[in-house]
Formats: sequence, C-alpha cells, structure tokens
Amino acid sequence: MAQLEQACGQACQSIAPAWPLDRAIAVNPHWSRVGMPVRRVAARMAMLGNIQVFPPRERQLAAWESGRISPADLEHALSQLPAAQALQLTPSQCIDALQSSAAVPQLPLLIDVLDNDPQRHTRLSWRQAITHQVSQICGAYFDRHQADWQPERSQGLYAFWRDTLQHDHGIGLLMGLPDIGRAINALPKTADDAESWVMQRLGLPPSVWADYLEAVLLTVNGWASWCAYLAWQAGQEGRKDAHLGELLAIRLAWGALLLECKDDADAKRAFTELRRAWHQAPTVFDDAEQALLIDEVWQLALETGYQRTLAQGLLSVNAADAASQEIEVQAAFCIDVRSEPMRRALEAASPAVQTLGFAGFFGLPVAYTPLATQARRPQLPGLLAPAFEVTDCIVPTPVRQSEPDAALQTAAVHLRQNSLAMADQWRAASRWPGAAFSFVEAAGWGYLGKLGGWLLPGKEERALDDLAGLPARYRSICRPQLVGLDIDTKVTLASRVLHAMGLEHNLAPLVLLVGHGSQSANNAQAAALDCGACCGQTGEVNARSLAQLLNEPAVREGLQARGIATVADATVFVAALHNTTTDEIEGFDLDLMPPDARLRWERMQDTFAKAGDQVRRERAPSLGLNPGTPSDLLFAQLRRRANDGAQTRPEWGLAGNASFLIAPRKRSLGVVLEGKSFLHDYDASQDADGSVLELLMTAPMLVTHWINWQYHASTCEPVRLGSGNKVLHNVVGGNLGVFEGNGDDLRIGLSKQSLHDGERWVHEPLRLTVVIDADQAAIDAVIGKHLIIKQLLDNGWLHLWRFTQTGFDFYLRGEWRPVQLGGQ
Repeated sequence: MAQLEQACGQACQSIAPAWPLDRAIAVNPHWSRVGMPVRRVAARMAMLGNIQVFPPRERQLAAWESGRISPADLEHALSQLPAAQALQLTPSQCIDALQSSAAVPQLPLLIDVLDNDPQRHTRLSWRQAITHQVSQICGAYFDRHQADWQPERSQGLYAFWRDTLQHDHGIGLLMGLPDIGRAINALPKTADDAESWVMQRLGLPPSVWADYLEAVLLTVNGWASWCAYLAWQAGQEGRKDAHLGELLAIRLAWGALLLECKDDADAKRAFTELRRAWHQAPTVFDDAEQALLIDEVWQLALETGYQRTLAQGLLSVNAADAASQEIEVQAAFCIDVRSEPMRRALEAASPAVQTLGFAGFFGLPVAYTPLATQARRPQLPGLLAPAFEVTDCIVPTPVRQSEPDAALQTAAVHLRQNSLAMADQWRAASRWPGAAFSFVEAAGWGYLGKLGGWLLPGKEERALDDLAGLPARYRSICRPQLVGLDIDTKVTLASRVLHAMGLEHNLAPLVLLVGHGSQSANNAQAAALDCGACCGQTGEVNARSLAQLLNEPAVREGLQARGIATVADATVFVAALHNTTTDEIEGFDLDLMPPDARLRWERMQDTFAKAGDQVRRERAPSLGLNPGTPSDLLFAQLRRRANDGAQTRPEWGLAGNASFLIAPRKRSLGVVLEGKSFLHDYDASQDADGSVLELLMTAPMLVTHWINWQYHASTCEPVRLGSGNKVLHNVVGGNLGVFEGNGDDLRIGLSKQSLHDGERWVHEPLRLTVVIDADQAAIDAVIGKHLIIKQLLDNGWLHLWRFTQTGFDFYLRGEWRPVQLGGQ
C-alpha cells in the first residue's frame, strides 16, 4: 500500500544518525525534525517517546533561585516570544509554573494497551522486554568485529530476527507468555507483510500513521539511530540501505505476536483504547505545544543571561588597538571551544604570535589509510564525503624532501604486517573458551606490566596508535601524505585552503597548523573527545598532510604562477597538535624543517610552556585540582589523569559550548570567553563574492550546531538521548556503541560523566548563539539560498547575531533587530 509505504518512509526519515564509537561525531538527535519549530518538536517528543527537549523545570528553578536567570532575563524572554505576548504571560505565572512539571501525556502503543494482566508489575513490562530482545538481536546481527562466530545475514535483519525468535525459549518466560511459541510460528515472513498486517488491524486513521510509526521507532531509538547511520553512509555512496525499515517492521511485528497471545475480548478492548487515544492525537499535540510555551520562555531566559555576558565582553574590545606588533609566528587552531583558552594564553605569552581559527580538518576532505593496513577512515566532518586519499609514506629526513623512499617503504610495510599478524594471533589465543582460564598464566610476568599501569598510572605522552606495530626506526620518517594528485590539483587545493584561512598574503616566517586530540585510557568514548566533528579523529593527519603540501616547492611555484597566493620562500608550515587533556603542544616532521625555521620553533617552546601552564590553571578547578599547584606537579597530575584507566572524567570535552564567532580575531582579542566559544576567523573585506561566508554558514555553522545540540540533548534527556553511566558501559560489536549494563537499547549521546561532575551539571543547555562580522545583505543572501539555514533560524534551533557599528543586530523570522538585553 503506497500510503503505508509513505508513512513508514516518513517515520524512518525522522531518525538522526549516530556514528560508531571509533568515528564518533556529535549529532543533533533532532536533526531530521528541524523543519518544525523547536517547541513543536518538544511536544512531539514528549508525546511519542517521553523525551524531554527543553531543560527540566527543576533545573530552571535552581537557576532562577541562584540568580543565574535574572528578572531582566525573564522579562526579555517574554518580550521576544510572540506566543507568550499573545497569551499575556506574566513573570509570576512563569515562576509559579516551575513548581510542577509540564502536563504532557504520552500516546500509547499497541504493546502498551495489550500489557494488562494482573501480574504485570511483577515482571518486565512488555515494552521493556521487547526493547531488550530487539536490542540483543541487533547487537548480534550488526557485530562485525567482536564475536568470533558470526550470524547468517544474507536474508536481512527481519528474517534474522524471526529465525532467532523461533529458537528463543526464554522470551516467553520473561514476558509471562508461555504459549508465545505458537504466535511466533504465525509471524509474517517478510518485513513488508508484517508492517501491512499490523497497521491494517490497528484501524488508525492514515493521518496519524507516520506519528505512530515514529513512536514505535523511538522505543529502540539507539538502534534506529545506528540504522540511520548506515542509511546516511549508503546515501553518500549513491546506494540505499534497508535496515531501518526492517527494524521498524520487527517492532511492529511484536504487536502482531502479542495480539496472537490475547483472546478476542482483550484484543477488542486494546483496539478501542488505542484508537480513542490516537484519534485525539492532533488536539493533544496542540495542547502539549501550548503547555510547553513556558518551558520555551525559560530556555530563552537562560540563554539571555549568557548572551548579555558575551555581548559585554565583545563590546569591550577596542579593535583599533588590536596589535601593531610584528608577527613572527602564525598559529591556525581548530575552531573547537577548547582552543579558545589556548589561543588567548599564547597571545598573552608572546605578542609576536598571531592565532587564527579554522575548521580542524583544515579544508582537506580526505580519507586516511595507515601504513600496511586496510583501515580506511574519514578525516572530515560527517556532513561531507571524502574526496582525496591520504596514506602513510616513508619519507627520509633531508630538508624539504617530499618523495617517499620505495625501498624503505617496502621494508616498513613488510615488518608492520608481520607485527600486526602476530598481535592478532596473540589476541585470538585469549578469546577461545579453552584459553579463558589459562591465558594470564601463559602470559606470565608480562601481564603484570599492564596491571601495574592500571594501579599506578604514569605520565606517558599521548600514544601514536596509528603507528602501533611499526619498528621504532621507521616511526620518525613515517608521514601521512596526499596521494594520487597531479600538480594542478595540488595547487588548486592549496589555494582554496589558503583563501578560506585568510592566509593568501602576509604570511609569517613560521605558520603552525595546530590540530587537536585528547588523551585518555580505557575510554569507549575517547573518539568523542578527539574531535566533535571530524569523525572522531585527531587533527594530526590533516595538519601534517597540509603542511607538507604547502611546503612543496612545486606547489608554491604553481601558486605564484596563478597569482592567487603569495607564499614567501622563507615561510615554513609546521604541523602541530594541541593535547586538550594536558594542554601541551606537540610538533610533527620537525626534522624536515630548515635551520632558521627550526630555531624559531625551539624559541616557541617557552611560549608553549607558559601558555599551557596558564590554561591548565584555568581548567584545574573544574577537574577538582588546585590551581595553585606548582607548574610541574600540576602538569604531572593531568598526565596521570590521561593515563588512568579508572578516570571517568579525563577532561570536559566541549561541555559549556554556547557561541560561535565568525569574525576577525580582533573582535574577540583578549576577551575571556571561558572555553565556551567556537572561533573561526573571517575577514569580509577579503570575501567580495561572499563565497567564504557561504561556506562557513553551511559547514562549520552546521557542525557547531550539531555539537551544541548533542550536549543540549544529552543534558536535558540523559536517559534516552544520553549514554548513561560510563562505569556501566559495555562496548557492543567492537565499535557500534555501548550498552549501559548488559542490554536495553543501544545508548547514544554523551555519558553523564561528560556533563556532570558528581554534584552539579557542568554543561548548561543553551542553544548556540552565532555572531558574524559581515554585511547584512551577505548574510541574508546565504539564508535565502539554503533552506536548512532558514529552518534552523526561523524554527528556533539557534540564534544569529551580526556586528554593527555600535553593537549587534539579531535575526528574527526574516527581520534584523537591535540586540537590547537590558540590565541585570
């Protein structure tokens, strides 16, 4: 039936993807719903999945009572929302409402109304049991790395589930249905038949089919998000993936199973109750949206307080005084909020250092394959697909040499393949049941080293996992490089990156390309700390590849010949990495630097040390450390945290993110933004056609929005959109995700330890405030050209400001108005 197929497709399209652990990126879990106003989405999520979108009222009450939200903030919020003005909402009504939760009922599913036997409170609810069973089936089906014995997948997910269920004799006991075997044998054989059979029997009006089916998927939202990721990847490769539709069919088929286990009277009663509730759904949706208006007011009030502080800080800068010092070193950092304190500290430590903000994949849409492996991985935001390839090449030390050595390459590949093969055999020996009790004994004293590292974590540097198994003599000359590109393509790529970074002219003698990465041990979610955007990877590969590209003489000659960029012979690009756990700067390929550049790099070490110490002292209180601790001891404490396998909070990641500045550094120079701001340099005077602005508003702005809303959702709804307690995590399928404990749904989002310090929430759920330094017409042109940007703005998913001569204007449903935040 075409109508049912359309409803199933609409329900599947409502689920946002969730990336695997080793490629973790932050995702707005409501991404597929941003075409609706945020309050409408909040109402739908509450009714369809018991999911909270706005901050809980008890936390808003605490913010009000502590003074974090001021009376002026509340008044401002009421004045900005037309719906609040239409109802003539008063501050006292809003304050009184904080004493109770919003009255939003959850619409029932068939499995809920059928679950009515008198003993239901002595067992798992059918909803819980079904979620657990489906989750276990998905864990087995999608696992490609963890289990030694793999299932038969050729017939698809639905067929695998049906076959497995026919051999599962325990599910009936868990659900109090000893005769369920008969119903299982009557299951429809195909996913399409299951969907059609159930929906026809339900007798719901077609107008609510898509909503009902979305509610069904939300009962297994984690696995639905994984299937949506598979569909996302397939779409980038020009193909289709059917797993999400099959997962929906499985959940619907469970309704058919339960119907077969009930007598006619129970079935009739269930259908009557279900149809009554869903026939009223449109009216109840409207009532719920109205009930959540006060929550939207408090959301905006919370944001207003932060925005006032941000505006005051930015307006305190005198751009005319922004530095006349001769620049000796330029350092381009990722826009990540953790870069802001380091940039500010470097500038304070040395006026001769100019910092810039640029997207952390450095404009290289690449996939990277480590030496002697097939492990190709993307090194760019999940919104994009790789266009170029990077692989490891053995490049000897002579200055400026860019060609790999074929003989050394062959030898290194051979040795690493042997090493990795031996490691695989050793790991396999510990996995067979017969080896379970003898492995540690066979490993002997060698196992004590690993155990000691857990009991007494050391102060080791960040490990280079991409080089694991490679002999030490090759490590220093194994370098990631762009491969398969002719010189014209290289020149075009280099010019595009330099233009986007604003570095076509006036380059310093030393230009640092500073990616970032984290350091932690025994952390299933480590990739989420490396980068919130670039598929969970550090910036090392991109920075090193770009530095070598821009240092290549033939590329520089091509740039000069085209007249599109001026790179002096004396300018040297150097790749580096900011370790965001310990706040140290690590350099790469230093042996390729000419003597003068190497001398400048060495002189920078004292500046790095001073800046790192300043940032560590700023971060110390949030980590429970004493900021007055001597420098070397404080650094050692952070190193130990990074190597401690029992440490659940090695760092705070992007917690606290709240704003994104697209502007020259002079607009924020010296302002203490507290690690809450993404900073991307942009000079409108060098962007006559607005192409760079368009790129920034359609790529980095969307990425920061995804990051912002993942933190927002995981904070407001830690149970269903967060991954729970990290201590209880069990990795599923090697890299698919985590269970909290041994089952239930696949957990997505951030762990509570990434958001809460044990006493208070570290992250405030604020929608992103984007501040752009550009002409109104240029910004309007981008909004008018891209529907997704207009939806995000008009539907309240983020705030957009622009600098004016005297302050700021903000965008509100197609109009620009002066920002007037009032007093405290």
